[in-house]
Amino acid sequence: MRFTPQFLDEIRARLPVSDVVGKRVKLTKAGREWKGLSPFNKEKTASFFVNDEKESWFDFSSGKNGDIIKFVMETEGVGFPEAVERLAGMAGLALPAVTPDAARHEQRRRTLYDVMELASKFFAETLASRVGAKARGYLADRSISPATQLQFRMGYAPGERFALKEHLGSQGVSVDDMVEAGLLIAGDDIPVPYDRFRDRVMFPITDPRGRIIAFGGRALEKDVPAKYLNSPETPLFHKGDNLYNQAMARQAAHDGAQIVVAEGYVDVIALVGAGFAAAVAPLGTALTENQLALLWKMADEPLLCFDGDGAGQRAALRAADLALPHLKPGKSLRFAMMPEGQDPDDLARTGGRAALDEVFAGARPLADMVWTRATEGGAFATPERRAALEAKLNDLTNGIRDETVRRYYRQDFSERLRRMFAPEAVASGGYGGARGGFRGESVRRFPGRGGFGAGSAARPGSRTNLSTAALGWGPYQAASPQLANSPLIRGQRSALSRREALILQSLLNHPWLLHDHLEEIGSLELAHPEAIKLRAGIIAAFATYGVAEDPEAERARIVAWLQKNNYSEQIQRVESALTTRDVWGAQAGAAREDVLSTWQQLIALHRQSHALLRELKDAEQAVGHDNTEANNAWLRDVKARLAAADGIEALIEGFGESSGRFRA
Repeated sequence: MRFTPQFLDEIRARLPVSDVVGKRVKLTKAGREWKGLSPFNKEKTASFFVNDEKESWFDFSSGKNGDIIKFVMETEGVGFPEAVERLAGMAGLALPAVTPDAARHEQRRRTLYDVMELASKFFAETLASRVGAKARGYLADRSISPATQLQFRMGYAPGERFALKEHLGSQGVSVDDMVEAGLLIAGDDIPVPYDRFRDRVMFPITDPRGRIIAFGGRALEKDVPAKYLNSPETPLFHKGDNLYNQAMARQAAHDGAQIVVAEGYVDVIALVGAGFAAAVAPLGTALTENQLALLWKMADEPLLCFDGDGAGQRAALRAADLALPHLKPGKSLRFAMMPEGQDPDDLARTGGRAALDEVFAGARPLADMVWTRATEGGAFATPERRAALEAKLNDLTNGIRDETVRRYYRQDFSERLRRMFAPEAVASGGYGGARGGFRGESVRRFPGRGGFGAGSAARPGSRTNLSTAALGWGPYQAASPQLANSPLIRGQRSALSRREALILQSLLNHPWLLHDHLEEIGSLELAHPEAIKLRAGIIAAFATYGVAEDPEAERARIVAWLQKNNYSEQIQRVESALTTRDVWGAQAGAAREDVLSTWQQLIALHRQSHALLRELKDAEQAVGHDNTEANNAWLRDVKARLAAADGIEALIEGFGESSGRFRA
């Protein structure tokens, strides 16, 4: 039986080496690799290593190495054809039919690769010619430089009906080959086949080896039915099995870059230009199972980046639904939502890397997305409704095929439900909860780490003293002196941290922030219980009064409400934590633009600190579990980034001074 290279590549793309090897060897994570005891020699110290990114394994005890096919041959004592058959069954692939035409079909595919390469060169030359002036102008308007155009092999398809057809014909390419490659439109009702792509900026699409297999074309005229047009399904191209920029992204991910999944070609190009070299995109469709498998071969937790509109949110939830059944230990997704009305291209051009880093720092785990989908807009004021929610979550977790992941998801959702409905949670300063939100209304979601911020119901002014476990405000357990002495951990048991005080001062002095940033405010991870309590009070006051036309009157009204409902002690804590008046944007009377700029910087720094502390805990646990050089290097890197982050705090000091608004 003869197997084409494409069929073997498909098997390798669907089956990570660690999955195949893991059926015979107990593997543990070791940095970017997996390690275990040799299946070929008896040993006590692991010398067998697996690298999913390189699609290979190596046994230092015996000197053997290879891919998944070689592993099956070596461990199961079978020949090449039988090893391929077994792996194809694991991958869910039907074996190719044995026909006398097999060699001819393979040669045919090689011919089509040549045709696509010729077409790409024609489009690139046309873009650089006088005919491509309009396309170059469009690319310049999108801040896509000539160097970037060359990097992504971009081109231009002229508007004439037969331009590409005539050019390829002059190169000896037959019309049948052009049609089969998807470059011409043909049919029984079309007497003369003609160019599929006309007057479009062209984006070549490659396979994992970097060979061009298809094109995406962006129309330059506004009244064209399809703004973006992709190649049809061909012997080379199946859109659900490929990703835009996958060849370059795979190498970048191997070198340590974060995999970021955007929605379109231009977004990917903008992300790469901003420093995210491992950016990819689906090809005009929602994410597919095969594309998800490709992503997990490149990274354990790819970051999915969606536009901040309704369509983007729906796409994120569809991706969450798709991934849930396929989760495996260590394999998941994170979700970053762009600001309303912006996509990665917009943000990269206006704010650069820093703006994208801020959005990505607030990325949410898959479990949060699933929780939000199940609870969004729900009213859970009765036992029956709460039981229905629990049944819904059970149905979702039952769909997870991996037993270990399924168990942990059940535990996570059980804890969220406990926090959401437990009677003692009333004093912990959250919202939502047993009464179904404020005054028995349907719960409004604040999608944070716990789904409901602190995960509890608000009772303004409550003075009940509960243990830290009942309060649920301790997101970190100190695993080292450095973690224990960090400002966030110290803030849990002593004074309010300066940054949390600044956040609360901003809300007290500028409650209009709640109008546009309510979900962001509700989802913030606050370390100090008094900060959590005051935040809940501010939100409750805002829910009572709403937005006033006069900001100063609104501020006075909300502060009066807080004082009336026994929040004076918490307000005093905020004032005591701020010994200077250096941060102009947090003070009353600051200009709106200063307030917004200061708020954005505060939130970015706050999220960065929490993310780094979580990573520090993970790194310390990794070193404790496996004291390798790779894990120690990770720990040193996290500590260095923590130290660097502490210095960034000064960036918001004295904001407004240059414009004359600063006052001592």
